[in-house]
This record gives sequence, structure tokens and C-alpha cells, in this order.
Amino acid sequence: MGRRQNIVLVVIPARFASTRLPGKPLREIGGVPMIVRVWRQAAKMTTADRVVVATDDPRIADAVTAAGGEAVMTRSDHPSGTDRIAEVAAKLDADIVVNVQGDEPFLDPTAVDAVVAALIDRPDIPVATLCTAIDADEAADPNVTKVVRAVDGTALYFSKAPIPHDRDGDAPDRPLYKHLGVYVFRRDFLLRYAAMAPTPLERCEKLEQLRILENGEKILCIATPYDSLGVDSQSDLERAEAHLTETEKE
Repeated sequence: MGRRQNIVLVVIPARFASTRLPGKPLREIGGVPMIVRVWRQAAKMTTADRVVVATDDPRIADAVTAAGGEAVMTRSDHPSGTDRIAEVAAKLDADIVVNVQGDEPFLDPTAVDAVVAALIDRPDIPVATLCTAIDADEAADPNVTKVVRAVDGTALYFSKAPIPHDRDGDAPDRPLYKHLGVYVFRRDFLLRYAAMAPTPLERCEKLEQLRILENGEKILCIATPYDSLGVDSQSDLERAEAHLTETEKE
């Protein structure tokens, strides 16, 4: 019997160092380390064949394995999480590699499953991601990454600026989308992408996904009602605790 197609590997990059929230992966939410919560959510995916946490810190690896998860040690000199998952993907068997951010403790596994399925259905596309509709106030927030899509659902551009610009201020159907940081790569493309040099727009916007567009490749952007609750600061951590308390009451 031959090897089956579309083996899906989920990789969660996690590093201990964080300028805004030191030791972020091990910060507890409801008494559980955040990285463990992310791993548990990713493990609920129906499309995932294997879920691993990629880290350069044994404390993170120990927390994951103690919870029953799998951790893979990586080099400590990676400039980005994408480079970290590429190191792991180069060593493990997979056709599809899912990059789940290590600071998404309330990740919706069904939303990620939808992106995996969409990429499998589009053999002409090398990578897919998620977006969700937002209002004009959130679009104006420079901390929020926005995306503009083509009619076929592929991304035209990503920016921290409020795009598209409503020139006359009277566009009732202005399509405003926030980009959610989940990426689903074809493994061969991920390895090529990680080897590409940073590009001008990427350096300007500080958004590494622009490297893909600048090299003439397409990114499929799947709209979802799910909105992420990422944790990148102490206030985010407090917000996550409040969210957990609220959901446990329901």
C-alpha cells in the first residue's frame, strides 16, 4: 500500500523570550500554561495527523510533554516563528503544514480545519490563511493587520493601515477584514518561502506574508466568524482570564 496523500502536520512555535510579556508561553490562564491550552485546541482539529510544539526552551517542552503533548526542540536563532516551523517541517513527514500561533489559547479548531480543507481543494494555491469581518473602528487600529481580497478569495494586500480606503466616505459595502495569524502551507512551498530573502514591502509593513505576494505567489484567505483572542501583553492576559471566566459560566 502506498503512502496516503495530504498528511497534515500542525506546528505551534513557542519561544520563552518576549519583550512585552516575558515567559509568555508558560503564563497561566485558569491555572493552565498558555502553550498547553493552544496545544489542546489544536489537537481537537479533525484534519490534523500530528500536532507538535516547536521550541528552543526545555521549560516549554517539559510543560507540553507533562500535559500529554509532543514537543520538538529547535535552534534558538530563528528570526521568526515561520523559520522555526520550517526547521521542524524539513525533518518530519507531511504534505500540509499548519502554523498555529503559540499565543492563541482560544483557537477555534473548526476554523483551522476549514482552511486546511480549502487549501487541499485548491492545488493551484501554495498557502491559505484566515480573516474575519471588522468594523471601521477596528480597521483604524494600527495594531490590527488588515487584508483586502480578490473576488476569488485570494489576498491582494495586507497592511496595518485601514484598507481599502473609502475615498468618498459613502461606501455601504466597504469590505473590511482583519487577518488572523493562522497559516496552512504546502510543505514544499513552506521550505522555499523560508529560504526567500525579505522583500521591500515586507520590510516596510513589517508583515512577512507580503514576501509571498511580492514573489508572485497567491494566498487563499478564508473568511470566518471566528475572531482570535491573542495574548501579547499583560492586559491581553487579563482579558483572556476574564474571557475564560465568562465562558465557564455559560
